This record gives sequence, structure tokens and C-alpha cells, in this order.
Amino acid sequence: MKFSDYSISNEIKNNLDKLGFVRPTDIQYKSIAPIMRGEDLLAIAQTGTGKTAAFAIPILNTIHSSKISKRTEGIKCLVMVPTRELAIQITEVFNEIGKHLKVKTTSIFGGVEQDSQIVRLEKGIDVLVATPGRMFDFLHQGHLRLNRVETLVLDEADHMLDLGFKKDIEDVIRFLPKDRQTLFFSATIDKTIKKTAYSLIKGNAIHIQISPNDPVSKNIEHSVSNIKMDDKRFFLERIIKENPQSKMLIFVRTKVRAERVAAAMKRVFIDAETIHGDVDQKDRFLVMDRFKTGETKILIATDVSARGIDIPNVEFVVNYDIPEQPENYVHRIGRTGRGKMKGFAISFCSKDEKHLLDEIEKLIGKTIHLIQISKANYKETIDFKVEEEKDDWQSVMNQIEEIDNGRKKKKKR
Repeated sequence: MKFSDYSISNEIKNNLDKLGFVRPTDIQYKSIAPIMRGEDLLAIAQTGTGKTAAFAIPILNTIHSSKISKRTEGIKCLVMVPTRELAIQITEVFNEIGKHLKVKTTSIFGGVEQDSQIVRLEKGIDVLVATPGRMFDFLHQGHLRLNRVETLVLDEADHMLDLGFKKDIEDVIRFLPKDRQTLFFSATIDKTIKKTAYSLIKGNAIHIQISPNDPVSKNIEHSVSNIKMDDKRFFLERIIKENPQSKMLIFVRTKVRAERVAAAMKRVFIDAETIHGDVDQKDRFLVMDRFKTGETKILIATDVSARGIDIPNVEFVVNYDIPEQPENYVHRIGRTGRGKMKGFAISFCSKDEKHLLDEIEKLIGKTIHLIQISKANYKETIDFKVEEEKDDWQSVMNQIEEIDNGRKKKKKR
């Protein structure tokens, strides 16, 4: 079935065609029809399978079809997300698919001034994409009303619960009409998510689960190598220099690690940018834009900053640090192999991280392919770096010696 065969507006069909969307993905095929019928939905699908479009297409069509003019009559759809980056990304998807429609979409999130967001809300919108903190700020300040919401979407539901947003999810319900549609979208599911989801959605809700036995997309070739913690920077450099034109996303465990790895790459003349909680919001936007356009090829990120972000043409994901939460492995490597693209992911596993790797393999139900690094190859990588560092140090000493000799000659004169 093609999108041209769906009973959706011609404007949406034209927009999808311009975006290169010809046929729906599995999650889109199974979600669009029940959402258009007004059903509640719990949808679980791998990262990179088009979950955002799966709910954006039917929601946009429903709102557009019910409106006579572009004038808004209150917020009809609320999309709750865990991070500001994801809020921006989902808003972009709604605006791209909803171009020339009678539907206005905007996002609100913390870390930036409120004024411009308040102005957009006062002008009237149909779809609001929001992070919980800023949303509740505006509710309590009287800038936001949710009494006309017809559809509630919880995207990256598992991550929202991981970040402690369960109470926020439950609290927002009292601001919404009882007779509403609720949609849960997530890449992974556990007992907590199921319990929360079923407490919010109707008893006859539809449960869709794509590839439940393997949460990793078939488009991703992922593997792991045993590398000592202190040697990881050498192997990262080698991967980057052997693939100079590739866009790479490097995941580390902490903000401090992100800056340290970036500094290590800079010392070997590799340009890399970082994105994490301590980076100013304005700078984060600029960093993400440069990475999206390809101006920046190497981005080093923490989990919270890059969760759910859809960046085009990321060829490689490198788990410089093995994630402490096994679910984050699925989300990390899901940044590559998006849509129909092929992607590669490699994890650097030190001796101290073996137990984390075991938890990941338990979650995905299979052993991750191990790339054995021969002693000769390992030594070659390290020895080359040691030699290079010696050369760098020697060149510095030579420069110092030249400066000293120059000073001595001047004194003699």
C-alpha cells in the first residue's frame, strides 16, 4: 500500500511525496488507521522505523479535516516528550508533513526565555509539543489551557519514565478532557511502562509491537570489541581517520567524559563537537544544526542529549562507553540505520564494563558480534600512537631548544 492510496488530504500526500515517503513503514501501516478511527494505542517499535510520522500523519489529517479555517479553537493535540531536542525535532516533522494545512504546531521547552514561546501560544495553535517542566510552568502561570485536547501523545515513553516523569504524566491528566485519545510510543517496553500505559488508556486499546524479539533494527550492523579503558581514544582516532567522510555519533557516559574525549581528538587534529547538559541551549541548537548539515562530522554526546534525535546520514555510532542502562544501547545505536539506510555501530568494552554488556545481551536476546582484535593489530594501533606522541613531544623540545639557542645568540651580540 502506498501513501497515495490512503484516505488523507491531498496536501499531506503531496508533502509526503516531496519528503520521499512513498510507502508506510510497518509501524506506520499498523498505526495510522486505528489512530484515525480515534482508538487508544500502545505502540512499540525499533528506533529509526518512523514512529513520529506514524502519529503525525493521522493527527494532522484529523485536525485539518475538522477545521473550516486556519483559525484555532484551542490545542487539539498535546505531544509530551522527555527532551528539548526531541521537542524541536517532532515539531519539524509536524511542520514538514503539515505544510499548507490549516494546522499550526509549536513546541515549548526549558532552557530558553519564555517570552517568544508565550507569544506563539497566544497567537493560537492546534498541536503542542512540550517537555513536562515548561508545560507545567505555563499551566500554572495561566498561559496554557489543555481543556480542548482531543489527543495525548507520549513519545519516548520509556525514557520519560526513566527520567522520573511518571508523576508529571499522571498529573497532566487532570488538565485534560476525560473523553480523549491517548497514544503511547516507545522503542522498548517493560512492566513499569505497561502499567503506566494501561492506567491511562482505554481498556480496549490496541497494542502494536514490531519485531518484539529483536529491538535492534535489521538495518544496523552492530558489534563490540574488547578495548582497555585507557586505549579507547586510540581506537576512536583510528576509526575516524579510516572513515574521514563519514558522519559519526560518539556516545559517552558523562559530561566530563564528553569534553575529555573531544580534547583528546583535538590533540590529534580531529574536529569534534560535544552536546550535553552543560552546553548552553543556544549553542546546542547550533551544534545540532552543524551536525545535521554535515558541517560537523563528529559529535560526542551523552544519552539524555541525543535520545530520540533523528539526524540524517549518520553512518557510524560508537559506544565509547558501554551504557549503564541496557535500554540505552538500543536507542544509541538506533541513531544510525534510520529508515531504509544502512548503519554501523561499534562498542568499546573494557574489562570493567563486561557486566553491562551482559545486561544488554540479555535485553536484546542475543550475543552481540565480537570483533576480535589480534595482538599485532592492537599493538600496532597503540605503538603508532605512542611513537606519534613521542614525535610530538620531541618537536616541542626541539622548538624550546631553538628558542633558547636564539636567546643565547642575542645575548652574545
